[in-house]
Amino acid sequence: MIDIGDKVKRLRLKLGLTQEELAARTELSKGFISQLERNLTSPSIATLMDILEALGTDIASFFAPDEVNEKIVFSPEDMFEKDDEELGVKICWLVPNAQKNELEPILATIEPGGATIPDDPHDGEEFGYVLSGNIVIVIGNRRIKLKKGDSFCFKSIETHYIINPSKREARVIWVATPPSF
Repeated sequence: MIDIGDKVKRLRLKLGLTQEELAARTELSKGFISQLERNLTSPSIATLMDILEALGTDIASFFAPDEVNEKIVFSPEDMFEKDDEELGVKICWLVPNAQKNELEPILATIEPGGATIPDDPHDGEEFGYVLSGNIVIVIGNRRIKLKKGDSFCFKSIETHYIINPSKREARVIWVATPPSF
């Protein structure tokens, strides 16, 4: 259940408005705004629509799921894994449904001789951190060697992928923006 009073107050404060300023913009009293924010009164639909208009939003946005209630912590049970035995790579999406976010973190486990699928050029950036093993990141025609503890960061303007030329498994945290895995 949505806390209308709290949400109105948060929107008002986000805009830097006082209760008096919101009251003036909606032709309501400061006392009504105060009572509304403390959930001591409920607005009619028409009054709520006036308040939301003054706050620069609408009914649909106001009642949309609140980012404050969005899940922040993910356990292994939330994560999704895809094992590609042919390529010798296992991808674990660390944040489920990350496609709706601005970035997408994965854990790539690359077997000896394995590789990730080449990613075509796209807008955005890539960041990675080698947790274990040795890898080669291929960016366009460049091949860059990395070892445990190294990180990488680059604009995604060329085809790019990771290979594991060593005899040991490699594990890499890889974050793409926007999501592309």
